[in-house]
This record gives sequence, C-alpha cells and structure tokens, in this order.
Amino acid sequence: MTMSMRERSDADLPGLQLTWLDGDVVAWQPGRTAHGGNLYASIRGSLGAVPAAGAGSVRVAKLFLPQGELSVMCQRLDIATLAGLARLHALDGAPSASVTWFGSAFQLAEVLVRSGRVLPRLTERGDGWWHAGWSALRIDVDLALPQLTAAMPAVVAAAVAPTPSPSGPHTADHTTVARAVLDSFVDQIARATLSYSGWQLGLGDTRRPISRALRQVMRALQAPTGRFRDERDLVDALDQLADSFDTMLRRAEGEPVVRARLRLGVPDMPDGLWPLAFELIDAGDESSPALSCSLAQIRGDDAAALQLAGGPRHLPLLHQAVDQAMVDLTLVAPWLGDWMQAGGVGNVDIDQAAATLEAVELLAAVQIDLISPERLTRRRPGTRGTARAQAGAEGPSRFGATALVDWQVVVDDTPIDEAVLQRAAQAGSSLVQINGRWVQVGRADARRALEHLAQHRTQHGQLSTLQLLQLSAELGAADLAADLVTDRAPDRATGQPSAETSSDTLIATGWLKQLLQGLPDTSLTEGDVPVGFTATLRPYQLRGLGWLQFLHRVGLGGCLADDMGLGKTPTTLAHLAGLPGPHLVVCPLSVVHNWETETARFVPFARVMVHHGTGRASAQAFAARVAQHDIVITTYQVAARDIDVIGTINWATAVFDEAQAIKNPDTATAKAVRRIPAGQRIALTGTPVENRLSELWSIVDTVAPGLLGSRASFRTRFALPIERHRDLEAAAALRQLTAPFVLRRTKADKSLVPDLPDKVEQIAWAPLTREQATMYQSVVDQLLVDAQAATGMRRRGLVLAALTRLKQICNHPAHALGDGSPLAGRSGKLARFDELVTDLLDAGEQALVFTQFRQMGLLLQRHLLERFGHHGLPAQVPFLHGGVPRLARDRMVGEFQQGAASPLLLVSLKAGGTGLNLTAASRVVHYDRWWNPAVEDQATDRAWRIGQTQSVFVHKLVCRGTIEERVDALITDKRSLADAVVGTGTGEAWLSELSTDALRELVVLGDGQGRSR
Repeated sequence: MTMSMRERSDADLPGLQLTWLDGDVVAWQPGRTAHGGNLYASIRGSLGAVPAAGAGSVRVAKLFLPQGELSVMCQRLDIATLAGLARLHALDGAPSASVTWFGSAFQLAEVLVRSGRVLPRLTERGDGWWHAGWSALRIDVDLALPQLTAAMPAVVAAAVAPTPSPSGPHTADHTTVARAVLDSFVDQIARATLSYSGWQLGLGDTRRPISRALRQVMRALQAPTGRFRDERDLVDALDQLADSFDTMLRRAEGEPVVRARLRLGVPDMPDGLWPLAFELIDAGDESSPALSCSLAQIRGDDAAALQLAGGPRHLPLLHQAVDQAMVDLTLVAPWLGDWMQAGGVGNVDIDQAAATLEAVELLAAVQIDLISPERLTRRRPGTRGTARAQAGAEGPSRFGATALVDWQVVVDDTPIDEAVLQRAAQAGSSLVQINGRWVQVGRADARRALEHLAQHRTQHGQLSTLQLLQLSAELGAADLAADLVTDRAPDRATGQPSAETSSDTLIATGWLKQLLQGLPDTSLTEGDVPVGFTATLRPYQLRGLGWLQFLHRVGLGGCLADDMGLGKTPTTLAHLAGLPGPHLVVCPLSVVHNWETETARFVPFARVMVHHGTGRASAQAFAARVAQHDIVITTYQVAARDIDVIGTINWATAVFDEAQAIKNPDTATAKAVRRIPAGQRIALTGTPVENRLSELWSIVDTVAPGLLGSRASFRTRFALPIERHRDLEAAAALRQLTAPFVLRRTKADKSLVPDLPDKVEQIAWAPLTREQATMYQSVVDQLLVDAQAATGMRRRGLVLAALTRLKQICNHPAHALGDGSPLAGRSGKLARFDELVTDLLDAGEQALVFTQFRQMGLLLQRHLLERFGHHGLPAQVPFLHGGVPRLARDRMVGEFQQGAASPLLLVSLKAGGTGLNLTAASRVVHYDRWWNPAVEDQATDRAWRIGQTQSVFVHKLVCRGTIEERVDALITDKRSLADAVVGTGTGEAWLSELSTDALRELVVLGDGQGRSR
C-alpha cells in the first residue's frame, strides 16, 4: 500500500467510489445522485470482470467530503464483489483510491483467516438473541492498523459524521473505521470459508445441553449472519461457551488467564492448626502442566510470577487478580479475616478449616477453587441398621418372627457420635478423624443422616422377617439403580471422584444375615446327606440341598429353579429323606412314574403311595393310608379335585414339581394348592417365568406367602415398571427380594457340570412350495383386513387364530386343511425333515421329534411309515402325547431309552416337554416352533440333561420368508424380561397386541431370503 492512495483521493473523485456505511461497503459514483441514472450498470462497467453486487440493497446516503456534503445513490456490495477487489487493488488503472484501499484491506483479512489468526466469539444481545462471529487476534490488528489508517482515503470514512478537532478541520475517526472494516472482512471471510468447506463438527451425545449449544453456535459461525435465538435450557451452556471463547482469545493474545486457589493442608498433630495458602494458577488447557505461584511469589514479582504472567507487561494483571480474590474472600468467607490480615499465609483452626470446606460452592461461585489434601475426603454419613432375631424366634412361619433392629450413623462403616453430627448440622461442617483419616461431614449430609436415623428408629425398630427382607430389597435396589443411572460426581473440594457411602444400609446377624445376603449359590454350604440316600450328589446339588435344609431350619419355603436336567428331583429327595414325613409331591401325570422310580432308586427305604386314578384312597381311608407312608405322590388335577381330603393332613413338606402348572393364580389348581397345609413348601421348575412376571408371583406366593405382597401391589411395584419400562431399580429390588427363595443355576455354567456334553443349536431352513405359498398369502390378506376392522378381544382372537393357521400351513397343507390328503411333495418343511431323518438313520442315532400339534404328530407317524419303512422303522413310530395312558407312556420311554424300539420318538411339546428322561437321544428336532424359548428349552432338556454322554444337536425347522423366520429373530430380544429377574422365557400372546403395520411386517410373505415381495 502506498501513500499515493491518499494523494489521489484529494482529486476530483474520478470513477467508482467505495465508502464504509453502517457496517457495509457501499458503491457510488460522482454525478450519480439520488435521481441520477442506472447505478447498477455504472458499477458493473467500472469493475469490469469483477462481479457486482447486483443483489445488494440500494439507498441514499449523505457523505461528508472535503468538497462539502453530498447526497448520493449507493449500493451494498456482497462478499463475492469484495473478493474481487482484492485482485484489483494492486493493478494499474484501478477505478479509484477507495476501491484500491478496500481491496487491500480485504486481502489483509484473507491472509489472517488463511493463517489461522482468527478465533470465534460469542456475545449475548439480549431478549434471547445471541451473536456468533469471528475475530482476528488483536496483536495482528494492532500491528496492521497504523499503516491501514494512514493510507485510508477520506472518501472511505465519508459517511461518518466528522468531529471537531482542536488542531485542524473537522475529521472522521479513521482508526475506528479501519478497525471496523478489518473486523467485518475477517468475519465474512471466515464464515464463507467454513461454509464452502462443508465442515461439520463431530459431536458425541447430542442430547447434552453443551453439545446442542455448540451445534447452534457452529451453525451461526457459518451463516451469513451469526444472529440466533437460544433455547431456554441452553442459556447456561451458551454462557459457558462464551467464557471459553473469551479465554481462548485472551490466551492467544498473550494475556495470562488465571484462577485463584486456596490450598488446605492437614495438621501435623491431631489437635494442631490447619495450613492454608493462597495461590494463582493458570486456568488454561487442562492437558498441559498448570503453572502456579504463591502469594509471596506474586507480591515479590519473582521468576515464577513472571512465568505465570507471560512477561513483565502482564504482571499488573496478577496483582489485580489477587486484589479481587481478597475482596471476594471477604464477602464469602469472613471467618478468614484474621488470616487475610496476616497477608493470606499461615494456619487456621479446625473450625475455620471446616467452615472453609463447607463453603466450597460459594468459593467456586466467585472463581476461587479449594484444594484439600488427599487424606481429607468428603463423606456422606449413612444410617445402618443391624438386625438380630428376637429370642425364641424358632420354628415354622419365620416370616412372622420379630427382628430387633439397632440403627446408628456410620461413615465408611465406622459408627460416628451423634453429637458430632449435631455440630455439623448446626455449624455448617465438621472434621473428624475416622480410622486415622480426616473426614469432612457437610451440613446437608449431617441433617439428612439425623432425619433418617430418627425415621428408622421410629418406623423400623422392630420388623417381621418379611418386612426386614422387603426393606433390605428396597435399600439395596435404590443403591444399584443409582450406580447404573449416574456416575459418582467428583468431589468439589478434591476434584477426585467422591466415594460416598450408601445413605441407608441394613445388615443382620445369625440366620437373618444369610437371608439378607440372598443365599448366593457360591456361598452356600453343602448340605448333610441323610443316611440311606443311595446317590452321590454333585457339588452344586449338595449346595442346593444345603439351601433347602437352611430354609427348613428357619421355617421358610423356596423355589428350586435349576435348569432342566440338573437333577432337582434327587436333590429334593435327599432333603425329604432327612425329615420325618409325611411329604406330599404334586406333579403332572407325565412325571408321576418318574417320582416313583427315582424314589425307589435313591431312597429305597421310603414308603411311597400314589394317590391317583379311580382306585385311589377314599376320603374316609385317606388319613389312615397316609399314616402308613412317607411320601405321597399325586397330580395337580387330583389335588384340585380332592383338596378337601388332602387339606386335612398337616404335611411336613409339600413339593410342587413342574411348578409352572400353577403359574396362573386364578386357576382352580393354583387356588387349591395354596390351601394345602405344610411345614415347608418347595416349588421345582426350570422356568419360573415363561410369559410374564405374574407367573413368578404365583409360584413364589405359593411357597413364601406374602413375600411379594398382593397381586395388585406386585403389578404396580414390579410387573408394570419392569415389563413396560425396563425399570432397573424395580428389577434389582425384585431380584434381591426373591434371591433367598429362588435358587437358579443353568447348564450353560460349565463350572456346575463340566462333564455335560455340549448342546449345539441350529436352524434348519426350508422353503415353501407353491401350494404352501398360495395358501399362506390368502391367510395373510384376510388377516390384515380383519386386524384393521376388529378391536379388543375379538381382534386378539382373530390374530392368534390366523397365526396358528400360518404355522399349520408352514408345517404342511394337509395339516392346515385337515383333509387326509397325500403328504409327499407338498411341503418344503417336510422335505427338509426327511433330509434330517435320513442323516440320523444313516448315522445310527436316536432322535426326539417335537411338535406342538397332535394332528401334525399323527401326520408324521403316517409319513415316516410311508417314506422310511424300508429303513427298518417299526410299523408305527411311537407318538407320546396327552392322550396316551400312563402305562403306555412309561413303556414308550423305557423302550426308547433301551434302544429296543424305534430310533425316533415323536413327542407332543406340551405333553412330553417336562419330567421325562430321554438321554438316549443325541438329536432333537423341533418340527414346528412354540415361539416360546422357555418351553422349547424344556423339551430339549429331555435329552440334554445329567446322564447324557453325547453332544446333543438341536435342529429347529423354520420356513424362510415367513412369520417363522421373523419371530425367530424377535424372540431373541424378548428373552431379556425374565433374565432381568430370575431366568429365561417369553410367550407368544404379545403377537396379538401388535399394530396392524407391525403385524403386516411380521407376516408378509418374503421371497425366501427374508425380503418382502
């Protein structure tokens, strides 16, 4: 830039002129007044190849020139035109000195932006409006400004009203105009550069206020105008960003950015004074080592202070920061007056130290940090109750026994004097030594602990065992949920994560302690095997026996929910063998014989009576017959029918095998078994939850009445929050409450049964034939029409009926039609089944084939004879279903186990899915799916159980592109419900609740690869 620019400006203003007007560059031409000619064409002609601001606004402006005042027609130039000026300013023959000057200023701004000498700024404009823009570093602007101002032609600042000058004529402030022009050009270039680059800020959790605020600011920094309106919940985040941008700019310009800090030490002696020191610390990048210096170093302007200030020029800023901090301390910490009078150095007493620690939030509000020693941590005092059984609480019905609870306040499990808490609650803070360590107790925490202490002593001084368990579950679940939902906040005094104790805890002594601990399997002691029990129990079975014996000693019942095949029956028999009878076993008909044979095998001295059939004991003879036996076995149906007879006996133990039979509390069976009087009630089931949590309530309430409250309260407290909202706190409370009474082990745990062979599950995919596809599509079309029109129970009934129909079509057209038509060549699933059967017959293996439909089982019987008769299959492959008499069932099972009949055994899923030992099978085929993994697992576990010596291969037949494929994926996600509480399972009734759109997506026929047609 040359001085000739100003000299040329004194001429007669030839050609196009540019002037700074109200924050914009405007173009005008001498002779073109408010009524003179086509200004746009004149500008375009003057600039030649440089694009003109055709979109800019046209206005009339008053200019103050040396020649006098002048009103002209002017037009605003956009950034594209301004960029062209940077290319013209150095050329000979530029339109005018003002064009050259603005082009030079624009080029200077481009250099600052390209070299990264700009930073963002954020300012609040009021009424909810903010402005985000770009600023060049002041050090660069101050360096360029003198030359830029000296070269400015008068016409550039002609729109600024002149001010009187004592040394000459009235003049405009050229320095102010030059700074405004450069700031505007830097801001516009930075915005355009960022916008054209397409750059986007990568944010993590965009739901956080700071992320949302940053996204708004970055959008504004790229927009032509940086003005934007905030959201109410983002004000604090925007303030934080504004402070951060300001700190960045100050630091980039060499100014020290410091914070005041108090550092508190611990006394050398228990009754000594507490060292307190003042210092300034660099408040910059947390990733780099922080610089700090003491008050003495600052007052002495020594080397440490010079380093923190960044040189002698900024030392006064450190002294200003010290003076301001001392004023702030006078306001928020007046108890430190003597310490400040002494120059901010020295020691304070324990009360002053405690008050300073309590004021950490007030100090932070005036930008003063407080650092306490590593050995001094803030702790939240908690209330702890210690329960002990009241003397004489022995015998049955321990839920009614009284526990005495002694409540006290603890910090880190150490009791603390209530007088200390009272002082802390009144004075604001208290410092105490616990286990050789100084601990701070705050006012709010002390008050809360005292309130909880009084509340617990009033409400929970004496509790029944049931109330004790419920309170323990609530307290433990609240802590667990808090840990899952939120991270522990850092301690403001130390900057380290706080290690606050739980506000309320409950412990116990004696047998109550074992109950509150939940009786985890790993901590159970092995039970005592009674004399005369002939089997050798595995270690986990011995722990299960110990669990049953413990519950018996304290008069409580439980649910042994081990996986199918882990040996619940021998474990229970060992427990019964050690107790005087009579004992009642209630089970499905399918397992009555199993209980007879298992009892004869493991407890041969026990006298067993089966109460079933038309020849069972009459009401008059029942009591006498029971007195002659140790164990009475009956079925659920007979128990419900003969409850008035069975209920007359005071049973020592009542065992409910396959307890899922009483999962519905409204059935006559479930109501009847609750009336059976027994010293101890034991439920045995591998699936305590199949469909919904109400099933767990029914089973647990049978063996531990009252534990889970009423059905209505259980639904409100647990079922709805867990099933609908996946409430972690409710799930944790339910798990803790039921843990002592539900013992659950799975075969997937290799530490339990390391010698159990593997179970390999795989899907056997099958296509639909053309006939199947046509029938399937017809049912789908009608289903979608019905589902759209019907509501309520009618809609649910229509949906479930249609889904059953689709299952049957996937099985075989003859199954859906029920017309006895030929089978060969009409079903893709049957063809895939034939391939599996061929493989296992060639390999000489035995297999169980499960179907949920009795009619399909009969069709398979017929087909196997027609298709595989030449392979040596018997005239009729045995089919075990609900209509098979007991003796015939026992014969089928025995022959299969001995390998004396067919290598295949067809089994109805519901009739043969429980209570059977079929370990001779190394293959399991699920011809159709129950869509309930718990039920399928029960069936598979007929083969995969203790005693199995071969790996078990499970084949699940699924038709591609159909509802079978999609539900197979869906039920995997639905397992989580029961897993969150005790086990695994889900039902299929949920399908009837789907919306029509979701139902369409589920059932629409695909192309065999899962894609819709």
